[in-house]
Amino acid sequence: MNKQADNKLYPIQHYVKIILVISFTALILDFIISFASIAIVKQQSARDLRDTAYLYINRLNGDFSYINHFMGWTLANDDNIKIMNTHDTDDNAFIKANESLYRRFVELQKSYDQSYNFFLYSSQKNFMLNIAPMRLSYKAYQELQQQIKAFIEDKIIYEKYYSRWSTVQLADQFYILNIFLYHDNYMICLIAADDLIRPLRQINLGENGYASLWTEDGQLTTSPISSKGKPLEVDQERSAFWNAFQTKTTVKGEFDNASFYVKLVIQFGAFEKIMIAQLLIILLAFIVACSLSFIMLYFRNKVLQPIKSFSYNLSFWKEDGEPLDIASSKIVELEKANKQFAQLVNQIKTYKIDIYEREIEKQRIQLDYTKLQIKPHFFLNCLTTIHSMAQMDMTEEIQQMALSISVYFRYIFQNGKDFVRMEDEIEHVRVYLDIQRSRYQDTFFYQIEREAAVCETPIPPLILQTFIENAIKYAVARDQHSHISLTVERGQLSDEKMVVITISDTGPGFPPEVLDKLQHGQPLDQSGGTQIGIMNTILRLEYLYGSRARIEFANCGGACVKLYLPEFPPHST
Repeated sequence: MNKQADNKLYPIQHYVKIILVISFTALILDFIISFASIAIVKQQSARDLRDTAYLYINRLNGDFSYINHFMGWTLANDDNIKIMNTHDTDDNAFIKANESLYRRFVELQKSYDQSYNFFLYSSQKNFMLNIAPMRLSYKAYQELQQQIKAFIEDKIIYEKYYSRWSTVQLADQFYILNIFLYHDNYMICLIAADDLIRPLRQINLGENGYASLWTEDGQLTTSPISSKGKPLEVDQERSAFWNAFQTKTTVKGEFDNASFYVKLVIQFGAFEKIMIAQLLIILLAFIVACSLSFIMLYFRNKVLQPIKSFSYNLSFWKEDGEPLDIASSKIVELEKANKQFAQLVNQIKTYKIDIYEREIEKQRIQLDYTKLQIKPHFFLNCLTTIHSMAQMDMTEEIQQMALSISVYFRYIFQNGKDFVRMEDEIEHVRVYLDIQRSRYQDTFFYQIEREAAVCETPIPPLILQTFIENAIKYAVARDQHSHISLTVERGQLSDEKMVVITISDTGPGFPPEVLDKLQHGQPLDQSGGTQIGIMNTILRLEYLYGSRARIEFANCGGACVKLYLPEFPPHST
């Protein structure tokens, strides 16, 4: 019976239909694979460009932060400002103070970007001076002076421009403006919007790609110009059919404490050409397939039977993924296909193992990253504080600050274990708080209480610092006194001995939406580069303790975090 079934004959139309179906299916799969390949390459290119743009935005955020600190400190502490307030503009003391202030801001321009313009405005004496080399026209300077006066009279400077980077239009050109005020003095920083994003325009975003700045209400502040200097139209709408094949990718980058954002439009015309070429290739391949089907009517005995045998062999696989030995074919092409197919199976297995090993390495690197995340802004802020102390001849304070910073970073760089002594971790937190007190000029005080029995208890390193940093960031301000408390004691949770760590402050507490997610175990939004430390700490505790550790978040007159850690961790290295 089986022999008769194998020898059963079919009409030539049957084989033609099979070949047509197979050919059409293969063409569809080819189209899908080609489309997916183009999409992957496009996404990779867009991701690389997006990462480059985010690096530049992060650098600008650091520049903005330092300039804010520099301007605020200068207004509040620089003696040159005081001298200029107590003398007339034509006095020799006023002129010398102005020259000294001018030299300081010239150095600031050299350190960052000479496109930044700095001005000092006194509402009491009604004068405005540029305290650094100016790169704007006299007309724009006059309009700036008029707008500053109008802002002060209308009192909108406090809600829109005070210590916040915003957009302003001067002489038919948009600028980025930031204003600091102290008593009757206003420190102004100004930079042209086009100068701010000039490095982003040097990135190759494609023939029709561009980088531009937009305000929060959707107003364009820069003219979209491609990397080749070609003006572009951004409001041009295209049909829905064309948008389906559009290779344009839009990336938005947010700035910290600013009323504008960067938008990058990445559009490589080569992808569209590849898509058109692919459609032509598919059409040509389909015509060739149809022609071959008709040729098969004349070569049934010489072509169809070998193809059927080849298809029959391909349908058999071992359960472990190894192909069976395929019988030799009389057609050279099919024989080569048999060997290439076997090689392809082996390559797929090799690639699967390689991808698996890379994923394991990625997870290990991610774990190391969660164990230690050093933010360069803290180190830069410490250097800025030491520089400020040096200007005021605070020798003893500089020595103490430098020693504390040395102890702080020595603990971080020498710590490669999963667990450390509780006493060492508490001492590290104390050093960190002393550094912050020096920076914030004793605007907060802290209290550390611990039981003697918990000093030798193992604890993951830098766990406490994450929440202490969060308290410093959101609870400490220069215009009010704050209190940070750290308590370590023994406790019990679910019949297991625990070390209970409570960290609280007198700040505004967690925002309601963030607190709700933390209390319900939901992940926080980390797209803006914030709240990474809390999520990393939760992941570390889950990895080290499993479900034995517990974290509670609450607002009790400020933010309050309570950690329950087992006295005896499952393992330590």
